[in-house]
Amino acid sequence: MVKRIIPTPTPWTSNGETRRMKTVIHPARAVALAFLLAIVAGMLLLMLPAARSEGVGAPWNVALFTAVSAVCVTGMAIVDTGTYWSPFGQVALLLLFQLGGIGLMTAATLLGLMVNRSPRLRSRMFTHAESRTLGLGDVGKVARVVVVVTVTCQSALALVLTLRLRFGYGLAWPDAAWSGLFHGVSAFTNAGFSIHADGLVRYAGDALFLLPVMLAIVIGGIGFPVLHDLRHRYRDPRHWSLHTKLTLSGTAILLVGGFLAVLLFEWDNARTMGPFSVADKVLNSMFMSVAARTAGFNTVDIGALTHETWAVHYFLMFVGGGSAGTAGGVKVGTIAVLALLVIAEAKGHADTEAFGRRVGAPAQRQAITVLVLGSLVVAVATVILLRMTHLPTNEIIFEVIAAFGSAGLSTGITPDLPMAGQLLLALLMFMGRVGTITLATSLVLGERRMPYRYPEEHPIVG
Repeated sequence: MVKRIIPTPTPWTSNGETRRMKTVIHPARAVALAFLLAIVAGMLLLMLPAARSEGVGAPWNVALFTAVSAVCVTGMAIVDTGTYWSPFGQVALLLLFQLGGIGLMTAATLLGLMVNRSPRLRSRMFTHAESRTLGLGDVGKVARVVVVVTVTCQSALALVLTLRLRFGYGLAWPDAAWSGLFHGVSAFTNAGFSIHADGLVRYAGDALFLLPVMLAIVIGGIGFPVLHDLRHRYRDPRHWSLHTKLTLSGTAILLVGGFLAVLLFEWDNARTMGPFSVADKVLNSMFMSVAARTAGFNTVDIGALTHETWAVHYFLMFVGGGSAGTAGGVKVGTIAVLALLVIAEAKGHADTEAFGRRVGAPAQRQAITVLVLGSLVVAVATVILLRMTHLPTNEIIFEVIAAFGSAGLSTGITPDLPMAGQLLLALLMFMGRVGTITLATSLVLGERRMPYRYPEEHPIVG
């Protein structure tokens, strides 16, 4: 008699996945816990006397808010980064948002790859059947690719900015190198931190400084799955994944639309771009459209923008950038799927289609869920902050969306908020950066096939 040996399911097979995950820790929770631990460590580091320029430890609320903003690569601040923090504190901040940027890209990519290994979920997240994906078993390769792309882009940008600051502004080599490195890392990770009190206002007319920064923001925020797809198939656009096509097309639409809107609404604004030359108006409108979606840099006073431009910022900050990148927001892919769903419904089509592919129903449900929950979080936080303060509603909405979308821009009221309000913004930053990934992954991993279906009925909608 031959004994039949049944292989034990590995932790990543569909049969043993749920049981093994429950006995250890859900991967989505592991990501949230890792970011939480990084925030606590950063807070303790920033509370050291050596981290503050005055040689006295920072208050816990200031250290906590700054650590959350850095790890979640948001860029919001309640103190001036260049004067409040010592060189040691600034280095700590750089390490924190570098960790947040690389850690988020790696974590999101690994979670997506893990989910994609399940045969029932093959067309989910950011790959489909024709995509060239990395295997989860080669975790080191995934991490190495992310690190290599990050370090290469940051090094190139830091070098360009250093040379520009040295020969264009006459800064000493050490100062130029530090400023170039800090702003280079901050741009690629979409952190938005600057060692200048006025952000990048002093470079508003310098295309040689702003254009490389814009390029780094877009590359860092477009998402690792897109970069991976382009790396292997940059000469074959027809075989790019649907996720890549939706992200690139959606990003282009948002960038062009944001540019035209800002140019229109700020053209005659005497407090912002009114005094600029035509070339500088075009340059700064482009920069604002890029930075508004997630980076948090500013070349003009955000508080002086017209209300129409604020409204444009609401939308751009809430959408954010690409999935599994350094950008925040509900993500371009989410909005793209919802737009396709609306178009299909308006045309009376049964299927949601794009680029010769059909978008699966689970992806549509997930997109709706992410949008609804994100909108609910923003609405509730806005009401709470309005209850706490007597500040104008539009300024409160701006701060809330900027925090949740990891945009980091501010109308200038963040330092004036009560401590409870600042802690609420810190919570929004954490939810915006970690919650969307956790939510999306939990939705995919938590899907179950029911052995039965209820009778179908059509309630009245609209």
